[in-house]
Amino acid sequence: MDSYTPGLHVLATFTAPVGALTDVEACRAFFNQQIAQQQLTKVGEVYHSFPNGGFTAVVGLTESHLSIHTWPEYGHATFDVFLSSYRRNNADTVRLLYAETLRFFGGEEQAKTEVCR
Repeated sequence: MDSYTPGLHVLATFTAPVGALTDVEACRAFFNQQIAQQQLTKVGEVYHSFPNGGFTAVVGLTESHLSIHTWPEYGHATFDVFLSSYRRNNADTVRLLYAETLRFFGGEEQAKTEVCR
């Protein structure tokens, strides 16, 4: 029986400037740009803004998902991305999406876990 490794899942917490953690539309544009650039396929999305300016977003992909939740009152965000390696090995793409997300938000990593599924 052949072994199969479903993919890489990155779960992270970072700090970032308040302005970045409250701009849900900039995040949407950024995620859309990254999805297109990495040749991923979006199948659905939910973005929700909270009264404090924070937001949560989940983007479903045929390859799996990416999500973020922000707490601007604490200068804090959580992010995760999982991409299946069914058709191609996406581990480098997962790491790139995380690195680009940190760059976009001006974030400083507080914690990161990589889970090989």
